[in-house]
Amino acid sequence: MSDLKIDRTTKTLRELTLDKLRGAIVQGYFKPGARLVERTLCEELGVSRTVVREVLRHLETEGLVEIVARHGPIVARLDPSQVGEIYELRSLLEAHAAAACAERATPALVARLRDTRRMIEAAFASGDVPRVLEHTEQFYDAMFEGAGKLVSLSVVKSLNARINRLRALTIATPGRKDESNREMNALLDAIERRDAKAASAASCAHIKRVSELALSALAQQEEASA
Repeated sequence: MSDLKIDRTTKTLRELTLDKLRGAIVQGYFKPGARLVERTLCEELGVSRTVVREVLRHLETEGLVEIVARHGPIVARLDPSQVGEIYELRSLLEAHAAAACAERATPALVARLRDTRRMIEAAFASGDVPRVLEHTEQFYDAMFEGAGKLVSLSVVKSLNARINRLRALTIATPGRKDESNREMNALLDAIERRDAKAASAASCAHIKRVSELALSALAQQEEASA
């Protein structure tokens, strides 16, 4: 049966298209409310309409695309009430995971988190937003796994596309690079000290701050478009 094995060393065309279109929405190439015309996307991406349709359907399940009657697919708008709820959920799950991660921290786990933090800071320094998002996601994966909170991680992953869209929004805030690094290093320091209470508090403080930044940025966008 070995000849039935699927080679997963390379991504399929659909996966590559999904990554590209998701990234374009997350990083603001396509603005909220913008129509996603299949014919135009086929030309821009260089793929078939079948692939584009499959990808749009997938992005709809991730909350990045919505289907509007008589208009077709558009980039989902960021609703402030839903954004607030996402941050509430993140705060609950991540603070709990941070505390559990601190209680279970090992030198190997801390080293893994430190390495990932260095990659995030390097990406910030070079202005590489896609890498910041990628490595930040890896950091949280490691934290939840180290905490043994795999069900919570699966919930967070179901929201990752929308979370990364909001991260891209807050990263663009002036001075956010240094502020974010301080917040996340405070969280990591608490995990390394195995101080569960401090880790939970650092996580909550970080989520509270990014929530404020995201909601402020959305309000400014709404004023600008009014």
